[in-house]
Amino acid sequence: MAHLGSRRGRALALPAGLALTASLGFLPSGAASAAELSDAPAAATAVATGEKLSYVVNVEGGRKTAASVKKAIAAAGGEVVVAYDQIGVVVVHSQNPAFAQQIRTARGVVSAGATRTAPLSVQGDDSVGGGSQELTAAEATAAAASATDGQDPLEPLQWDLPAIKADKAHEKTLGSSRVTVGVIDTGVDDTHPDLAPNFDAKASANCVSGKPDTTAGSWRPKPGESDHGTHVAGTVGAAKNGVGVTGVAPGVKIAGIKVSTPDGYFYTEAVVCGFVWAAEHGVDITNNSYYTDPWMFACKTDEDQKALIEAVTRATRYAEKKGTVNVAAAGNSKFDLASDAILDNSSPNDTTPGDRIIDPSECYDYPAQLPGVVTVSATGAKGLKASYSNYGLGVVDVAAPGGDRTAYQTPEAPATNGLILSTTVNGGYVYKGGTSMASPHAAGVLALLKSTHPKASPAALKALLYAQADEHACTNPYDIEGDGKIDAVCEGGKQKNGFYGAGLVDALDAVRKR
Repeated sequence: MAHLGSRRGRALALPAGLALTASLGFLPSGAASAAELSDAPAAATAVATGEKLSYVVNVEGGRKTAASVKKAIAAAGGEVVVAYDQIGVVVVHSQNPAFAQQIRTARGVVSAGATRTAPLSVQGDDSVGGGSQELTAAEATAAAASATDGQDPLEPLQWDLPAIKADKAHEKTLGSSRVTVGVIDTGVDDTHPDLAPNFDAKASANCVSGKPDTTAGSWRPKPGESDHGTHVAGTVGAAKNGVGVTGVAPGVKIAGIKVSTPDGYFYTEAVVCGFVWAAEHGVDITNNSYYTDPWMFACKTDEDQKALIEAVTRATRYAEKKGTVNVAAAGNSKFDLASDAILDNSSPNDTTPGDRIIDPSECYDYPAQLPGVVTVSATGAKGLKASYSNYGLGVVDVAAPGGDRTAYQTPEAPATNGLILSTTVNGGYVYKGGTSMASPHAAGVLALLKSTHPKASPAALKALLYAQADEHACTNPYDIEGDGKIDAVCEGGKQKNGFYGAGLVDALDAVRKR
């Protein structure tokens, strides 16, 4: 097998999420000082002394308050990039090293923090997504020869579809073209022949700067950038068109919402933009196979990190209020996310990371563990928790195929690779593995549910997803490597446990009208 994954993203063997155990919302007005900033010479002097950073400023509800805060932002040496007044989040650039501390004292400001530790002018060298394993010509030829009537040529290699009964679901329906899944990710190559038929350009945008860019093709990954989002998009909705692979919901629409920098960082301002864009452009489901940089776990005890959590929480809640179901990958660090303490040794990942023991009651992976977001763990070809997948009782909502090392979980013939085959840039196909790959399976099932129940609310769709999932009892003892050592402990019962949540998502049940 080729590379198993990079440090970033939700592909095989990468860091991941933590349960959000507190409900974060707009804080009371008393949280801010009554003093409003003025145009002070000291602030103007401080502006030019530091590197330019990006910030989010969260304000109390109301456009009047937002207007006064914008004046305070200018006085503190900040430049407003975009203001999402509908959720009270303002994206700001500033070279004032004390900007965050100063703006927190302004009337109407609930929280504020830098979205990164590296200056805007600097990009890191991390890359998003996991390593890929190429589809060989021999595999493609053999698959096409074994394909039955009604199967796309590479579908015999997609063990993940029958694992969730998607092949049987497709005999009833492919999903509705009135349903749109937004892939909030590294961008989607909509020129791919398996994605072009279902692509919704009007619901697509580039949100990397924090402000949506709707220039045609802006949502595509540029040459050299990650194919992660393109792979995810194919799993959700690659067309059943006699070409390549088949998605879980091959009749629904796909939107590309690009939120990662060229080097693969998913910063808060971009993620906020992505959710707000989806909310306001008819997106029914979003898929989020990433954690928001630069903190693997953002902690409420830190003023900057607290503000980042608050901003994305507001955005996800706004999207759900507008009718969107948000789905996210649980992550790939083998963490028990319901434990008492976790070692985070990769934060901040855009400058110099350090070791820190985080308290799960204070520190969160976002958006995966924010209120209302569907958190998905990964299974392999034998239906067991994938070796790398995070888990945790009360954290994982459902499980879905994400692939695993073939040595651990080998698929049934004619499939030979234990990873997930899907689309890549330039019209190709590759295998990838991770909770990044599991999450879009759940998003695809939700798209089928929305197709079957077009008037269902996000809460109703999530309830159906959980109720129709195939119950999966704990796997104990769990010795996935077969070396006599227990690799993880699953807690809970058959109906709800730390490895599989409510169970494995079920595409066939999703298309049955009851």
